[in-house]
Amino acid sequence: VEVVDSGGEVVPVGGSLRLTCIASGLPNDEYAMAWFRQSPGKEREGDSCLAWKDGQTYYTDPVKGRFTVSRGNGNNTLILQMNSLKPEDTAMYYCAAGYRLGRIGCTSNLDSPGPDFGYWGRGTQVTVST
Repeated sequence: VEVVDSGGEVVPVGGSLRLTCIASGLPNDEYAMAWFRQSPGKEREGDSCLAWKDGQTYYTDPVKGRFTVSRGNGNNTLILQMNSLKPEDTAMYYCAAGYRLGRIGCTSNLDSPGPDFGYWGRGTQVTVST
């Protein structure tokens, strides 16, 4: 399984950005895909997740209402649409895929470093400038 994340760049406060993740090699739809982020000096934490089989999405409170995670047009493509960006959103964003994770995998890994997710992208830097 290979996970490739992309789309990070420098954006102004209040701006929008779209991150893309492609996971190849997953054998079926029994998995979850999520976005995690890590700021300097802080632990990595998950803030959005999608259970692939039924499309259920999950968010942490800091991003709820501003971030939207969805399936892209391609196979195993995950999109993170980020709106109303704040300086505290500045971080390295990592896409992850977890085989045999569904709704429970999402809820148990949000607000955590994602110990159940076995496949990770290299990360893409998002910087919100003031």
